This record gives sequence, structure tokens and C-alpha cells, in this order.
Amino acid sequence: MTPFENASDRSVVDLAGVAAERALEDGDYSRAEITSVHVGNALSEGLGTQAGLANALSSALGVEGVRSDRIENTSATGASAVHRGVEAVASGQSDVALVVGVEKMSVGETADVTDSIRQLVHPREYEQGLTLPSFAGLAANVYLDRYDAPHDALAAVAEKNHRNAVDNPVAQFQKRISVDDVLESPVIADPLRLYDCCPMTDGAAALVLSREEGVQVTSIASATGTHAVAARPDPLAIESVRLAGERTFDGVDLERDDVDVACIHDAFTVLELLELEELGFYDAGTAWEATLDGKTRLDGELPVNPGGGLKARGHPLGATGISQLIELVWQLRGDLPDQRRVPDAEVGFAINVAGFGNNSVCTLLES
Repeated sequence: MTPFENASDRSVVDLAGVAAERALEDGDYSRAEITSVHVGNALSEGLGTQAGLANALSSALGVEGVRSDRIENTSATGASAVHRGVEAVASGQSDVALVVGVEKMSVGETADVTDSIRQLVHPREYEQGLTLPSFAGLAANVYLDRYDAPHDALAAVAEKNHRNAVDNPVAQFQKRISVDDVLESPVIADPLRLYDCCPMTDGAAALVLSREEGVQVTSIASATGTHAVAARPDPLAIESVRLAGERTFDGVDLERDDVDVACIHDAFTVLELLELEELGFYDAGTAWEATLDGKTRLDGELPVNPGGGLKARGHPLGATGISQLIELVWQLRGDLPDQRRVPDAEVGFAINVAGFGNNSVCTLLES
């Protein structure tokens, strides 16, 4: 990975190139061994940075002649790029797949970036001025009311993930915040405050997929959900999350209880709770209690977002899903210092979500 930051001096191609070089070095692969390049990026054309990004990156790396493609799936772009790479290797179409996710969100004015992201919602909802934070605020209100949960439960998610990012050198925010800091931060979409929401981020992440021994992709699956959030029968039911999770565990000899560490798509604090429940890690309306009880902390029964999550590590759309898997690889290989590491982790799970559940991609890894 590159460091995730507010604004990078590097171009989008340079960011992707740095991450790619680091992944190749980590895996002890040469450029000549690459047989396919899969680039995840959501916003380059919309922000006017680089069209034809997969071709530009392949050229910058000096690997012309390989299969090269660009994948876009809004905020689940990174995991979808990995899915494409896994399919390429599993089918025999590629022996060594380089998967890179990158985003440079700082090039646009905040209003332009916000509008680009707002276009992820259904066209009718876009025309009515609805945004992802507004959906998250509505869901948070329903969740707190339905399950009689305190606002502190949302703030505890942000506090935990910021604490986890303190010792993560690639995280955008390496600082602690308290529950009170969250509750006293400016309102974004009531009841969500500023510290309930992920930031805009520049950064890149990359990994190499092959058939050689190492951390194994045991299962990867995706699913779409109802695009128009207003058309969903229950504002707390995220069908794509549930289906992708079920498909990921189907046909493998692993259950939810076997997962040692999880990276959950916490673009908003309420999503961490909703996704944990939709995925079956907790019953409906109980993830908030588990969070307040410390069960999702690094030393808890299911450590969640040990690298800081989207909330504190950052959320460069095209790179996020890959950065989740990199965090899991570091955990499963034991590459991290004791204060960052989940002891004896052997199974990792990640979910990367597009929009407000329009699409979800889940991945199981084993050491």
C-alpha cells in the first residue's frame, strides 16, 4: 500500500505504480512474470485525472502485452477487482495476476467529489437530492429506535477504529478520539456526526494472485441488492450484504465462528453494526451491545477493522477493498507488531460494499 492521506503529491498512475511495485517485491515476483493486470478505480474520469487507467499503468510498469482491464463498482471497486483477478487465475487465463486499486480524490473540489459520489444512488433519489450520508442517517435513526440502542454505540465504533489506526503507518488518521469527541463533532446527517463518517482519501493498494503457496483465497462472492434504497421493505435490511455473505460461506468448510479477524465496510459507523448482523456474526439488534462490551476490539472475540477501517485508515474508493485484504494478509502472516496483531489469526473475512448496499463483495482468506 501507499500511505492513505488527505492529498498526495503523486499522480493517480504514480500512486498505483508505487503500490504495484511494493506488492511485487513483497511476493518476490518480477514484472516479467505478470500475465494480467486488473485495476480498480471509480472516479478518474469523473474527476478528470486519467482515462484508460489500466493501459496507462501497464505501460508505466513496462508490462505491455499482458491482459489488462479496469474495474468499476463504485465503493466496492477494490474487492471487485480482486474478484476479477481471482477468476482469471482460477480459470487458467492468468498465472500471475496483479490487482491494483487506486483513487486520487483530492484533485477535485469537495463539491465535485461529493456530487460524483452522490451519483452512485438511484437516479430518482439523486434528482431528489438524497446522498449516502442521508441514507446512513435514516438507517441509524431506525436502528437506534428499533433496538433501543444508545447513541454511544455508534460513537464506540468510531472510537475503536481510530484506536486501531494509531499504530498503522499507512492510516490516514493515526490519532485517538473519544466517544465524547464523536458525540460533540458537527452533525452531518442526524444522528450521524462528522466522526461517524469516513473521509475522502488519496491512496493505492495492490496484491499479487497466483497458485503458489501463501495466504489462500478460500472463497469470494458478490451480490447486488435493491438499487433504490426507498424501495427496500426494511431500511435496515441490506440484501446484497446478506446474499454475498451466504454465498461466500456456501461450499466451504468454514463457519462464522471460525473467523478470527474481520474487515467490515464502515463508511458510516452504523454500517459496521448492520453488516455484522446481516452477515450472521451477530443476531439482529445485538451488534451494538457486542461493540459496547468490547467484543469487536483487538482483544475481543471477533476483532473488527484492526487497521482502522474506512473510518480511520481512509477510503480511497478504488483501493479500499484491496487494503482490507492486505490488512488481513498481514494479520494472517503475523507481519505486524504485537500492539497491532490479532494473535494466532488463521481465518480472515472482508466485506466491501458499493453505495448503500447496491452491491457487496465478500472474501474469506486462510493462512
